[in-house]
Amino acid sequence: MRTALAVLLGFVAIGAVVAQSTAAHPNGGNDVLRFRSMAGVVEPFTGDAHRVRGLAGGGLPWELDRARGRLRSDGRLDIKVDGLVLARRAPVPENLRGTNPIDHFRAAVSCLTPAAPDQGETLLTDPVPASPGGDARFRTRVALPATCVAPVVFVTSPTGAWFAATGR
Repeated sequence: MRTALAVLLGFVAIGAVVAQSTAAHPNGGNDVLRFRSMAGVVEPFTGDAHRVRGLAGGGLPWELDRARGRLRSDGRLDIKVDGLVLARRAPVPENLRGTNPIDHFRAAVSCLTPAAPDQGETLLTDPVPASPGGDARFRTRVALPATCVAPVVFVTSPTGAWFAATGR
């Protein structure tokens, strides 16, 4: 019984540290999330049927060459994506494979919070230009909630359907 209680208390302590370490800090500067990859949307996540954190996937599968980024505790968000394009396979029409038909992307940050512990709170950035080859750069700031647990960062369409995601 003591061992089970000790293990439980250990998990609670770890959870408190994780929640504290991802909380917004007034002095900024702490990394909430740093990443060197993202996953393009694939079936069954395309469309509305299987939303992720409340966001529908893009209507077709997407892929990307590479991505990197950082979300800081003061809300600064820096993302660079290269080659975020429609997948080079069916069901994407042959004439659209390997292209980006969208001229602007947005970023979305989703945080689980005490007020929204299941779906989370999602913050969308202003649109940034995206090249026909799927390259885009975000340097912006979002108003993170006081507690941001398990953040997920998405690259989306201007209307908020996601094309690529990363998170913990």
